[in-house]
Amino acid sequence: MKLGHLKRYRDIARLLVRYGRGDLVRQAGLEEVPDERDQARDTPAVELAERLAKDLEALGPTYIKIGQLLSTRADLLPGPFLDALSRLQDDVASFPYAQVEQIVTTELGVRISKAFATFEREPLAAASLGQVHRATMRDGRQVVVKVQRPLIREQIVTDLEALGEIAEFADKHTEAGRKYGYALIVDEFRKSLLKELDYRLEARNQATLRQNLKAFEHIVVPDVIEDYSTALVLTSEFVPGVKVTEIGPLGQMDIDGAMLADELFRAYLQQILVDGFVHADPHPGNVLLTEDGRVALLDLGMVTRISPGLQEKLLQLVMAISEGHGDEAATIALKIGEERPDADEALFRRQVSEMVAENRDSKMEQIHVGKVVLAITRTSGDCGFRVPPEMTMLGKALLNLDEVGRTLDAKFDPNATIRRRSAELTQRRMRQSFSAGNVFGTLIETKDFVERLPARANKILDLVADNRLSLKVDALDEELLLEGFQKVANRITVGLVLAALIVGAAMLMRIETAWKILGYPGLAMLFFISAAGAGLWLTLQIMLTDSQTRKKARPRTTK
Repeated sequence: MKLGHLKRYRDIARLLVRYGRGDLVRQAGLEEVPDERDQARDTPAVELAERLAKDLEALGPTYIKIGQLLSTRADLLPGPFLDALSRLQDDVASFPYAQVEQIVTTELGVRISKAFATFEREPLAAASLGQVHRATMRDGRQVVVKVQRPLIREQIVTDLEALGEIAEFADKHTEAGRKYGYALIVDEFRKSLLKELDYRLEARNQATLRQNLKAFEHIVVPDVIEDYSTALVLTSEFVPGVKVTEIGPLGQMDIDGAMLADELFRAYLQQILVDGFVHADPHPGNVLLTEDGRVALLDLGMVTRISPGLQEKLLQLVMAISEGHGDEAATIALKIGEERPDADEALFRRQVSEMVAENRDSKMEQIHVGKVVLAITRTSGDCGFRVPPEMTMLGKALLNLDEVGRTLDAKFDPNATIRRRSAELTQRRMRQSFSAGNVFGTLIETKDFVERLPARANKILDLVADNRLSLKVDALDEELLLEGFQKVANRITVGLVLAALIVGAAMLMRIETAWKILGYPGLAMLFFISAAGAGLWLTLQIMLTDSQTRKKARPRTTK
């Protein structure tokens, strides 16, 4: 650990103690933070979660973003904390225009007055990572320019270094660290945050989504002005409009809300289940109703990429939820998740089935697909299953879509849209599986197989003709199996000999002899004594051997 990070160490330790994880501080061998108590003991979870969100906001932009990312980890935090952290706001005071001018001039290599016809000094909005200014290009195009805060990258890197050092320390010295692997979680945060700091990635994300959704006539993704975009400056076309949550009753009368809600939901189904590239933050602030009656999607800083394998399972899961098939949804969710040693599959299946049953034939104001997907991720964590972070992000995206859809059309039903489009989605997935690249790959493999087939067939036929064809099956350890059979046979044989001695002794008891032991015929008593000794020896031998076998078979545990 570094002396320069002592303040951050103290801040993090204070958070742990304040929110019920003082045990981590004690297990790590550290002293508790002075003047702080474990406030989690008697505080309701909802209130505690809201306090945590406010404390993270006070710590600065790094911890705001960490809180937002933690809201996607249903396997780590309970529901109230996920809800509170997902609502974290990073609206902060703007930084001076002089710094804006310096950053834009340095990044673009030209003065603002030369690059833009107009550039408003007051920002449209300011967040923890940057702020947005409205401007006009020399050719008359209206644009918005996002400028990153000065020195924000250095601050975030320093904060992440301190957090990573604490995570590594916890992994080595605490049970929770060894169970969850905090260092890997911090590494995920680091990658995500550093990507969000590179506006070139956001520009590519914006261009990709614009291309993927070009078939949707009523969906708008602002175009990127590439020549005026760098790692610290992002210039996009300005889309005039209002947030969907600010549409009044009169405004709703002028639009086709049902059509817009349906098209927006279809666009997201395509992103999730076909393209595998998803705008992961469609909260109402990032969804505008344009002046020409279309829907605009803004802010591509947070996106989710979904692998083809996960897409297949998500398609099955969404369709099972929309159809109300609880058992099927639980089975698919188990395939998506990763089982932990303390997993309770029976409890998970029961809870998922109940949630899906509640969703069946529900109205808009009741449970919908987004809530069910998000609830499944939370239930997975409670029951000992870890689902990919993409699942939580998708659940939140669908949940936000529910709210946007309800604003556009109070009667909008996402389940009905899924049922209507299920066949189309399946066909598109199949067409994608047989795309040109996949077909060419299959053809190359087929060509290789056909070329090698004659030589391989001749080799097999030659072996058959020479009676040298053999089949090796490595299913059992033959030596271990024969050793076990031999032990069983030896014990049976000894048992039969002992039984014969006892039967013979019993028969000799009826023959009177001059030599006696304890008043009984001597030879018969010798047989009885021999049988008893041999039986006792066999019993001890069996118990000792079985005990050694169990010790060898028992898995090793690390303390």
